[in-house]
Parts: sequence; structure tokens; C-alpha cells
Amino acid sequence: MADGGTSRRVVVTGMGAVTPIGHSVADFWEAMRQGRCGVAPIERFYQNDPHFLTAKQIENFDLGVPIAAQIKAFDYRARLKHFKRDKLILFADRYSLFAAAAASEAIAQAGLSVPFAEPRRAACIIGSAEAGIINLEIAYRHIFELKQPSTHPLTLVRFIGSSAAAHVGIEYGVRGPTFAACGSCASGAHAIGLGRDLIRHGVVDVAIVGAGESPHTYGTMRAWQATGLLSPDGIFPFATKGNGTVLGEGAGILVLEAIHHAKARGAKILAELCGIGSTSDGTDMLAPDLTSAAEAMRLALEDAQLASCDIDYINAHGTGIASNDRVETAAIKRTFGAHAGELAVSSTKSMYGHPLGAGSAIEAVVCVKAIEEGWVPPTLGLEQVCSACDLDYTPNIGRPRALTYAMSNSFSFSGLNAALVFGPSPG
Repeated sequence: MADGGTSRRVVVTGMGAVTPIGHSVADFWEAMRQGRCGVAPIERFYQNDPHFLTAKQIENFDLGVPIAAQIKAFDYRARLKHFKRDKLILFADRYSLFAAAAASEAIAQAGLSVPFAEPRRAACIIGSAEAGIINLEIAYRHIFELKQPSTHPLTLVRFIGSSAAAHVGIEYGVRGPTFAACGSCASGAHAIGLGRDLIRHGVVDVAIVGAGESPHTYGTMRAWQATGLLSPDGIFPFATKGNGTVLGEGAGILVLEAIHHAKARGAKILAELCGIGSTSDGTDMLAPDLTSAAEAMRLALEDAQLASCDIDYINAHGTGIASNDRVETAAIKRTFGAHAGELAVSSTKSMYGHPLGAGSAIEAVVCVKAIEEGWVPPTLGLEQVCSACDLDYTPNIGRPRALTYAMSNSFSFSGLNAALVFGPSPG
């Protein structure tokens, strides 16, 4: 196409979410309205393995950070009982189960007939930072500690990073591009961006995009603990008491469509995906770079053909790691200038923890709902703001506000940045 595909507008027609505070978009949104927090002491690790750790055994190990935001009472058999084409989904890794449940919700809302009538005109891109780490850890325990001659025969397809995308693609009959995206904590945003580009350039008409994550294993907790980035107290973005992040889990999925495809089948359009910006720090694996974070936001605005003053709300990356929160604040001020003081900002991770690669996908759902409902979710635990963080972070209580355009920031470990801009339904 002469214009590089930019005239092919991309819209959101379905959303799904599984989080520590709600197992569907409706329950998740209601929990945020109530200001509910899913951070709690770790009750168990969810490896389905009789040789693995029980809650009582966990107490006997040196787990210096004993809290997380875990999804509890998730009945995956009930949520996925209608799956017919994918024969292995009930044996999948936990992160894939979350992604499959969220995808099912999103596709049902979109009203798409399944299996897809034009399977090669559909794509499925589901990201993750750690993918099937649960089953990988189980396999290593069997091999190296228990000295067993083999692991479970499904170990490979459980832990590979493309497994969630493959499961969802099989169930819904996707025959177009189907793969994973790994951009650490920006994985979901990168998956959304890749799906958008495939639609823009006419490769597909529909894309199932997002991310899933379930990182809570003993080994993962110890590895993250070694970085010094986890808080033993809770996740408090932009607050003076912020002393680290809290690992969460879950999934967020969007159904993206070319606008002509959505209108032709009479779909309800929830929002438009207007712009995407992506950068790499190229400097340090752990310390964030202000310039690259600001550039991701600037590129997203440029891609959306919007001025900085058009943005009403920013869902911040806001992990509760003090240095990162300060850099994000400075990057917002650099990008938005005088308008930064007019923005509503919040970190919804304060309610469901940091679900790594799934965070940016869940927060895309938050942005679409915020525009739809005209309500800005809060940043919990923000009694006293860090001196270097001087924006309106919507402390503790959400509030009504008419929103036209919202931005979602994802500034991940390893210096990979993404910003998404969502706007109202074009009608």
C-alpha cells in the first residue's frame, strides 16, 4: 500500500482478563472500583506435582519475600470446558490456561464465529516473559534432584514460549501468523503492536493478541529475590514507602480487527488502537533510561497523529521500584511538558501486582475500560508521594473523568519500552 498501511484503521472488538482481583473483565473492573488489592502471603506454588512444595514446606525454606499477587480459586476446567478442538489445553501450563480463558472471553465478546471462517486471515500472538516456567522447574527437579529417567511427555509443549498462542490458535482455527512475543515486562504491548501491524498491512483482518504469565515458583521467587527488586511489604508505586515490586500473574487478551471487517459483520467496536511506540534503552539491563522511555511515548503520539495535550489518562508502568517510578515521572514530564500536570495518571499494579509480560496486556484492557466508563482507576497505598514524583497519580480512590485518549506505558527490565494509545470507538 502506498501509505504503508496506515489508512487501515485497527479497532478493539473484544477483551478478556484473568487477574488476582478478578477472573473476568467485569469482575476485574468492579474490583478496581472497590480498590481491592490482591497482594497477600504466598499460600502455595501451583505446580501440579506430588513431589513439589506444599505451603507447610515453603515455611521451612529461606524465602525472604513471602508475598505475591496470586490468582486464587481459578477453576480452569470449568472455564475451558467448552474447548473442543484443542485436546491438550487442560494439560497446559498455568500461564497458557490464563491466556486461553482470557482469549475465550475476548472472542465471545467480539461475537466472532468459530472456528474462524477465513482462518488464514487471522493471527494469534500471545506474549510472555517467563512462559511455562512452572513446568520447566518441575522437569528440572525430576531430572536433577529426583534422578528420574524422564519427565512428563508434555513438558516441552508446556514450557515453550509459543505454547499459549498455539493452544488458542488451535482452538479457534487460526491458520495465519501464530507465535509468541517476548519483550520482558512489555511482552503484551509488543504482541498487541505486532497484531496491529499485521492488520494495518493487510496480512490479516483479525488478531488475537495479549500475554499471559504465571511466574510463582520457588526458584523464580528466589531468583527475583536475589535482584533486590522485590518488596517484602507490598507494592506502592510513586510512594515514599515504595521499596520494590510484587510479582503477580494473569492474562490480558484483545481481539483486534480492521475497522472495515468489524463494521461489515456488525461488531460492536469498543475502542480504537491509535498509536504504538517502541524503543530500547541500549544501556543497562536493570536501570531505566529516561530518554528512551520518553521517546516511546513520543513515538506513540506521533503514530496516533495526536498532540500531547490530547491524552487524558496514562496507565503508568509504576512498579513500586523507587528509581523506576522516578524515571517514569521524569519521562512523562519531558514528553508532555506543561500538559503533564493536567494528566490523570495511575498505576493499577498497586492492586494486582506486577504480572511481568502480562501486565501491559492487562493494562491495555484497563485503558479501554477507562475510556468506555469515564473513570480513572486509583493508585493504592499512596498516602505520601515520593518527592521526585509530582504528578496526579489518582491516590487511593478512583474518580470519574471524561476520557478521550488514554496511554499505557510499559518500561521493562532489560530496557525494552512500549507505549500504546487507545481512543474512542470510531462508531
